[in-house]
Amino acid sequence: MEYCPLSLEHQHPYRQLLSVTPEKSSDYSFVTLWGWHSYAGYEMGFGHGLAWLKINREGKVFRGCPVGDWSKVDWERVIPEEFPEGAVFERVPSGLASLLERTFPGRVELEPQRAEWEYVYSVKDLVELQGNRYHKKKNLLRQFLRNQGWVFEPMEQETIPEVLAMQAEWCAWKDCSGSESLAAENVAVKRVLGNWDRLEGLLGGIIRVDGAIVAYTVAERFSTDTLVIHFEKGNQAFKGVYQAINQVFLEQEGEGFAWVNRQQDAGEPGMRQAKLSYHPSRFVEKFRVRISV
Repeated sequence: MEYCPLSLEHQHPYRQLLSVTPEKSSDYSFVTLWGWHSYAGYEMGFGHGLAWLKINREGKVFRGCPVGDWSKVDWERVIPEEFPEGAVFERVPSGLASLLERTFPGRVELEPQRAEWEYVYSVKDLVELQGNRYHKKKNLLRQFLRNQGWVFEPMEQETIPEVLAMQAEWCAWKDCSGSESLAAENVAVKRVLGNWDRLEGLLGGIIRVDGAIVAYTVAERFSTDTLVIHFEKGNQAFKGVYQAINQVFLEQEGEGFAWVNRQQDAGEPGMRQAKLSYHPSRFVEKFRVRISV
């Protein structure tokens, strides 16, 4: 099987395979791959009814989870054929991890990757914020909404330059240049927004106060019932701004979607606490899978 560097030409055939993948992880959204390509050095190959990913990072090669209809693959033939010395796959959703464990009894080792688990929430819950468990969130939201000059707008191609300007300001506040992860994310934001009209499934929103953008979110229609939030930034000079962009975006643009995937916490304690505080309905659990042949 031949691999070549990720390109926009891969988008349509890849998305077709992703659409029939039994358990979808936002790691394997084409928007995610495109945004983080400079950081991860993705290569893609197609074979056996699947899309296969290589990740080239700091001189090492890693393999992502294959994308497609796992139930139609002859794994007992494919794995030894493609990986005669065995294989290690990163960030494999639990559905495929369990399938491989059953297929190769005694030859599969599963290592939980808790930092990579994705947080999936009910859109209805995050819009309504009902009950005591959301009391603090709702209070912060109300404090922001008292700003008389705020308005929400769907993100459009014409507003991208303003959003990029706000992203540059956010990076100045957070000193992105001093953080490898924030610097890499900044590149990913620019790659996605710079191809807004070429990447399929994108949508987003901005909040203005007195005409200036103070928050934005970039999302994707990931499946018929699920949105993924790729990027979300706010000017913290405005108290409650993150609660506002979270709730208002879903209220305005989330109609028809039951679930919103807000991705992983990367093992950062503060991020984990923040994501748990919104009470996820479930996780996309992922594993490192080692297969001996």
